[in-house]
Amino acid sequence: MAKESYAILLKHFQTSYKLIVDEISKVIIGQRHVLDQILAAILARGHCLLVGVPGLAKTLTVSTLADIMMLSFKRIQFTPDLMPSDITGTNVIDEAPSGRREFRFVRGPVFANIILADEINRTPPKTQAALLQAMQEREVSVGQETYPLPNPFFVIATQNPIEQEGTYPLPEAQLDRFMLNIFVDYPSAREEELILSSTTGHRKAMLAKILNDRQILNMQKLVAAVPVSDYVIQYVSRLVRASRPKDPTAPPFVRDMVDWGAGPRAGQALIMTAKAFAAMDGRYTVSIQDIRAAAIPVMRHRIACNFAAQAQGMDSVAIVRKLIETIPEPKVPTYADEMPMPDVEGIEIEQDE
Repeated sequence: MAKESYAILLKHFQTSYKLIVDEISKVIIGQRHVLDQILAAILARGHCLLVGVPGLAKTLTVSTLADIMMLSFKRIQFTPDLMPSDITGTNVIDEAPSGRREFRFVRGPVFANIILADEINRTPPKTQAALLQAMQEREVSVGQETYPLPNPFFVIATQNPIEQEGTYPLPEAQLDRFMLNIFVDYPSAREEELILSSTTGHRKAMLAKILNDRQILNMQKLVAAVPVSDYVIQYVSRLVRASRPKDPTAPPFVRDMVDWGAGPRAGQALIMTAKAFAAMDGRYTVSIQDIRAAAIPVMRHRIACNFAAQAQGMDSVAIVRKLIETIPEPKVPTYADEMPMPDVEGIEIEQDE
């Protein structure tokens, strides 16, 4: 029965996913891999960092995604003078009708379902750190009180990699809170022609609201329920541990060119992202190929290369690619091995209106 319910839920999941893609494609031309990775992060209950030069529709992609979802959305423009309280909120003194003065908490823009942290590296680390608790625990502490954030909650940040003047590089603790580091590349020649044609006229695409918070939470539950075999988990563990230069299993190029590698959070992100990829593709379980597809956006910001790597023209992306080529898969399980069943309890099927 669980298998049949899982198949029905997966079919509804795919229908919702295709609706999202079709609707966003009315505004965003190309960039399908970027869109898939953003949706994978959202459906896996993670946050993502979009890195690309100006003019590649990073902000437009996020705002368009917010437009088609019936969720609260706030855009925070990060600037050098932005303060932590400008994000989280602050206590103000109110005078009650009785004449007594008391503190009242005024919520900041972080109290929304979708947060666009635009040009996050333009604000000092003190202000960047205001997002740490929100992204990890999904709550905000101000004074002696702790306030829960809405559910679902996800942060999508943008960053310009080429401009360094007046910017503050994100600390490793902040980077590690992002499940995916997504590189936004230039469009193809044909895509650029379509962009020029569609954005220089007077017509504007009309977007429909297609998903509410309950539907998104159900999709997140389904992604979490996608089963993962011990075979895949062993491969993820090998891949992550091999990125650490002091680990006995690290290959020679990692020991020579890496200062520090990915932690356990990278393994968790690999599995959750791979689960999302499998569900989006309509498959019942995670494959090694899903892990390899998730490896670069998950690990590129969790590996620090040293001067030896820079001297050889290597960066973290090249290291991850080499790890994928080098690390062998575990022993193939036999047919007698049991595949874990999906746990679909508590997931609702949304009926079409």
